[in-house]
Amino acid sequence: MLYYLFNILERLYHPPGFGVVHYITFRSAAAAVTALIISFWIGPKIIASLKRHQIGEAAKIEAPKNHLSKAGTPTMGGLIVLGSVLIPTLLWGDLKNMYVQLVIVVTAGLGVVGFFDDYLKVVKKKPKGLIGWYKIVGQVLVGLILGLAIYYSPELRSIQANTITTVPFFKNLEFDFSYFYIPMVVFVIAATSNAVNLTDGLDGLAIGTVGIVTLTLAVLSYISGNVVFSHYLNIIYLKDSGELVVYCTALVGAALGFLWFNSYPAQVFMGDTGSLALGGAIGAITVMIKKELILPILGGVFFMETVSVIIQRLYFKYTKKRYGEGKRVFRMAPLHHHFEMQGISEPKIVMRFYIIAIMLMILSLATFKVR
Repeated sequence: MLYYLFNILERLYHPPGFGVVHYITFRSAAAAVTALIISFWIGPKIIASLKRHQIGEAAKIEAPKNHLSKAGTPTMGGLIVLGSVLIPTLLWGDLKNMYVQLVIVVTAGLGVVGFFDDYLKVVKKKPKGLIGWYKIVGQVLVGLILGLAIYYSPELRSIQANTITTVPFFKNLEFDFSYFYIPMVVFVIAATSNAVNLTDGLDGLAIGTVGIVTLTLAVLSYISGNVVFSHYLNIIYLKDSGELVVYCTALVGAALGFLWFNSYPAQVFMGDTGSLALGGAIGAITVMIKKELILPILGGVFFMETVSVIIQRLYFKYTKKRYGEGKRVFRMAPLHHHFEMQGISEPKIVMRFYIIAIMLMILSLATFKVR
């Protein structure tokens, strides 16, 4: 909204300096700072409100015993993140831009799904929260909206790029999902939202990793929307996709702001309200800028966490069926709990996962040069 206000004022009165609002780089920086300020402002207020209404995390039986001390910590702090992301995007983004509209819909839609899940858990005291199938239905609906919007987009159809994607490490190779495009989008949205949700088990782990991944996506979005850079790196040029940088930097600012309260020992947890929304947003951005295939690398931390859960469950079921007693590959899943059970402190695990995420960020950016 400030974007349009500055444009109107510039057109009518020509005040010096107002033309800077036309630059994505300026608005992206402004969105990041705005997100950080909003986080610091509304964070304590929301935390106090959650405490006042006794909206706290229940003790998790499936987590290590040292997590019992976390019971009662305010949850649903994802409201802080969502407010800190969406408000700057609305203020500094071009709301007529299709990419901005879609990422807002995905974030808000999955935020609603996560909110209902948290509400049922902590307010209505239903341990499992939203019924699993209902949660999946919500994720599928959001994925369908995104997939259909992109598939039938006149802008993308005009360059015949609605179903193709960039293949990492290969310079002149593009993959066409064709009729499987919409199912692929649904899978990516559901997979990324659940992956971030699984990662959200240690103080600061999920939100810090989300910030690192989103910073990378900001760079990739800018390159994809710049005709010179996209041509130089031989990747698909997507007109106007650079506007996603405003959203990405807002999310980075919001992540830093929330990390202030969520770092060890956490004052608040983001819950499914935040994890489902942020995971879905990451998936949506990779889909929109045609970088879906880089997700296992860029989101390697989320990928490892998810795979560890799948391996643990499959191996347990297999050994129980074959030998009558279930056995485990990891001491506990997801993977971060495995390291906790080995006696590694929570802050050290989180920091090491950050380091891994940064290395994967560098590798992901390198894939577009080493091709």
